Formats: sequence, C-alpha cells, structure tokens
Amino acid sequence: VQLVQSGAELRNPGASVKVSCKVSGYSFIQHYIDWLRQAPGQGLEWMGRIDPEDGGTKYAPKFRGRVTFTADTSTSTVYVELSSLTSEDTAVYYCVRNSPPPGSPFWGQGTQVTVSS
Repeated sequence: VQLVQSGAELRNPGASVKVSCKVSGYSFIQHYIDWLRQAPGQGLEWMGRIDPEDGGTKYAPKFRGRVTFTADTSTSTVYVELSSLTSEDTAVYYCVRNSPPPGSPFWGQGTQVTVSS
C-alpha cells in the first residue's frame, strides 16, 4: 500500500490550495481516506474523511465551508482543497488510509503548505 502526495505549495493569504494523494496497492474504493494536518509546534488535527466509493464526505466543524474533498476513481487519487487561506493554515497536510483492527494505518509522506505574503 502506498499513498503518494503532491509537492510543497506556497500561497498568499486569501488564496486556495489543492493537494493530491494518489493511492496504490489496494482497491481504491474499499477504504475511507482521512485528511489531517500538523501546524508548526502543534499536534495532529483531523480535517475529515472521504469515501472514495461514492464521494461521501465528513468534515470537521472547524473546516466546514472552507474545505472540499474529492476522489477520482479513474486515477485512484483523492484531493483536498482549502480556500481563504490564512497564515494559520501553514502546516503539513497528510492523507491517511485506516485499516480494520489490528491493522495499522497507511500515511502519505505529507505535503508542506505555507501561507505567506
């Protein structure tokens, strides 16, 4: 199982960013993908999850209205798009595929998003 994310991004405040996560090694539609982020000096923060089978999403309340998850079954890729960026969105963003117990989750390598003018 592999989750490979897109490269680092630099954005101005107020802009949007879209990060991709291409998965391989398993059936894309069989597992939810979660998105988390970690800001400098902070713990991991769960942003939400997407069901690649039907595109169903669940967003953490903090991000509703500003984040969109999508899934492309033709390329086995999920995306997170975050709009109206501020400096507080500077973080490393991770996609994670969980596994049923006793399995361990699989993580993407992380994507640095920096918001700065």
